[in-house]
Amino acid sequence: MSYASWGPRVGAYLIDAVVVLPLVILAYITGGASMDAESGQVTGPGPLYYVFLVLTIALSGYNRWFLAGRTGQSWGKKALGIRLVDEAGGEPIGAGKAFVRDIAHFVDQIICYIGYLFPLWDAKRQTIADKIMKTVVVD
Repeated sequence: MSYASWGPRVGAYLIDAVVVLPLVILAYITGGASMDAESGQVTGPGPLYYVFLVLTIALSGYNRWFLAGRTGQSWGKKALGIRLVDEAGGEPIGAGKAFVRDIAHFVDQIICYIGYLFPLWDAKRQTIADKIMKTVVVD
């Protein structure tokens, strides 16, 4: 197995983020607090904010959990020719494990995001989340 280097991994993440960015922007635009004209009280976000928020989560989940879990490739990984697979068998990890892996990235973040840099020096180019979930990203 040839492990994917850090650059393509970051590039794939950025592509995946750009895919949902329009929905995030629309949620932000529609989510601002407004003032009720009659009472003068500040109200919360309107219903469109929640629609765009749910669409953002659904699209990101489909891409990062369903597709990446089933095929090993999110849209970003596919564009850059890398795959997320099980460390032992080399097969795609499934949607559930892909979801838990994204949650495990919290460990990469709580140590000042150092966990995301692990692929720069790790022999298997794994983040801490990859080590926890026993996954690797390959070319």
